Amino acid sequence: MLKSFGKVNSTSGRATLVCATLLALTAGLAHAGDGVSADQIRDALTKPRISRSMTAPAPDATASAAQGKFVASLRNRPTRSLSLGEREQIATIAREKPAIDLEITFDYNSAEISQKAMPQVAALGQALSDPGLKGSTFVVAGHTDATGGEEYNQELSERRAESIKRHLVDKYGVAAADLVAVGYGKSKPKDAANPADPTNRRVEVVTMTDKTASK
Repeated sequence: MLKSFGKVNSTSGRATLVCATLLALTAGLAHAGDGVSADQIRDALTKPRISRSMTAPAPDATASAAQGKFVASLRNRPTRSLSLGEREQIATIAREKPAIDLEITFDYNSAEISQKAMPQVAALGQALSDPGLKGSTFVVAGHTDATGGEEYNQELSERRAESIKRHLVDKYGVAAADLVAVGYGKSKPKDAANPADPTNRRVEVVTMTDKTASK
């Protein structure tokens, strides 16, 4: 798995953010430290997450239609307009969707993307600009570790997810409606046994619908 990014580190004065697999693990992805390429990002965001268990029922047509309608309703929504219930529904849907983690660092106590992180953000921008992905609906979900207050972490995760979204729109021409920025603060640690661990700092990028379903 790739590592994550997301909030203030009180000892190093750096904050780490990530574009990530939501609550399930994805096998076979490169590590962020390996320098994830645009091709790797594109492939991860188009391949199925994990084969559905043979005992798990496939969603019926009514449920699939309702899910598609909900995802379509998220397009053009401001991050802070999303209710807790909507954020939880996004997380539930995203569990089985294609996703990838990308390590992106931020300046101390800031939503400004660090210069060090720009090559990785560029790879993400190139991937999302690919004709094979362009027009799909993606969630950019921000997470922090458990250090600090709940309200602070929630706000920081939202600002950093929005920062990534704005950069992708402004620098790479990704349609704003195709990117749904969501903040989860410290409510969904990747490593629940170690809530203050840096691996919990992340922003997850998940393909919610392909380009044909998003129109």
